[in-house]
Amino acid sequence: MLDRLVGLAMLIVATTVFLYYTTWTLLMPFVDQGHPLHDLFPPRVWAIRIPVILMLLGSAVVGSFLSMVMIRSNRKKAAKARAAEAGKKKA
Repeated sequence: MLDRLVGLAMLIVATTVFLYYTTWTLLMPFVDQGHPLHDLFPPRVWAIRIPVILMLLGSAVVGSFLSMVMIRSNRKKAAKARAAEAGKKKA
């Protein structure tokens, strides 16, 4: 049951962020600058900066994960090769 609640919460958060960002980037340019609705949104330059920063951070995390997996995999292969070589020398 907990997994369904977590999934529902994630869906609600994703929908809210999507609607907020869509309103901010697609609808706000057509609203007058003096309208109080503009107070609910940051400057438009951040509509580009935020996704770029998130993409860079995400790429860094994925790249770090892949490099760690590759390093660990290489260490395991090297250890197996050393063990096999040591086994051949004893026999």
